[in-house]
Amino acid sequence: MEEQSFLIQQQLIQTLLNYNQDYTSNTTSLNTNQDLENPSSVSSNHHDSDDHNSILPTIPLFLNSSKNRKTLHRCRSSPALTVMHDTRENVSKPVPSSASLVKQAALLLIVYLFLGVLIYAFNRDHFSGIETNPFIDAIYFCIVTMCTIGYGDIAPSSAAAKIFACLFVLVGFGFIDILLSGVVNYVLDLQENMILTGIEENSVEGFSVKNYIYDKAKGRMRIRLKVGLAIGVVFCCIGFGSVVLYYMEELSVIDSFYLSVMSVTTVGYGDRAFKSPQGRLFASVWLLFSTLAVARAFLYLAEARIDKRHRRIAKWVLHREITVEDLVAADLNHNGFISKSEYVVYKLKEMGKIGEKDVLQICDQFNKLDRNNSGKLTLPDLLGRRL
Repeated sequence: MEEQSFLIQQQLIQTLLNYNQDYTSNTTSLNTNQDLENPSSVSSNHHDSDDHNSILPTIPLFLNSSKNRKTLHRCRSSPALTVMHDTRENVSKPVPSSASLVKQAALLLIVYLFLGVLIYAFNRDHFSGIETNPFIDAIYFCIVTMCTIGYGDIAPSSAAAKIFACLFVLVGFGFIDILLSGVVNYVLDLQENMILTGIEENSVEGFSVKNYIYDKAKGRMRIRLKVGLAIGVVFCCIGFGSVVLYYMEELSVIDSFYLSVMSVTTVGYGDRAFKSPQGRLFASVWLLFSTLAVARAFLYLAEARIDKRHRRIAKWVLHREITVEDLVAADLNHNGFISKSEYVVYKLKEMGKIGEKDVLQICDQFNKLDRNNSGKLTLPDLLGRRL
């Protein structure tokens, strides 16, 4: 229907252009006053075709007599074809740049470690514990403090150092949140895209693994697979740390695994810790990534439980019978019945997918578009806002 309307409009425009060319080329032999008094005579003398004669009675001609020009002007009531696009423009959503998040997190990490190392280096006598290399000890202390592990092998001994440690821990909490929301999400999104791309390339007709992994309704990887990947990363970090501790710190197999688990889970009893310079340098990098991976795994587990609860509530809402109270609550127009749109809005609100505030914001936007308060949006309303 839309294509047919567009073709009719194009044919009308082409006919008007042809008429304008014929009209301006033949008016040299006519008097201007005669044209103004009887403009239909020009069309009858020079345009005998049926298609022109059928259109001319409906075309208002506006001649500028002050400048003696005979041109065809577009009627102000004709559709403004160039004002409104038929299709929606591809406007990307305002999402934060992943590269900017990574740069921001890297810059903040450098500043955080620089301040910690600087304060520790000039106040070594205010800290007690096993010392190896001053620079490595400073970085190790900053990472252990930020990750909230607290082995106790390096601890503040003076009042000033304790105040500094308190502030350093509080700032580290906020920084961990930035790392989780920025860098970790960026890395996991890249991993998810790589997995989905590989499945898409290797998928065959019939049963596809992608249908089990990818949630098409939500446009993302299924939460259970995310939990599995996160837990797998945690076990990889524990295993890798156990192997390194076994050879680098010269611990037994049990003690290596024990210290690795206590470190990754940020428990840190203090009975075991890193003592060698190379061990502390490894811990500065390994602890940062391992603790973030564990935190993300716990978040995915919580998300999985919440998602399961939401599905159960949504299923109950959809299958329960409607009552008189529901009829009254869903009747937004107070006309004694529920329309399909009112029923959908009521069910979405009952499921918790939208709130009353969301509905009011959408209604306010609709009222701005509906200038004549007719309760509906028409093409003239949209065109009127753009003219």
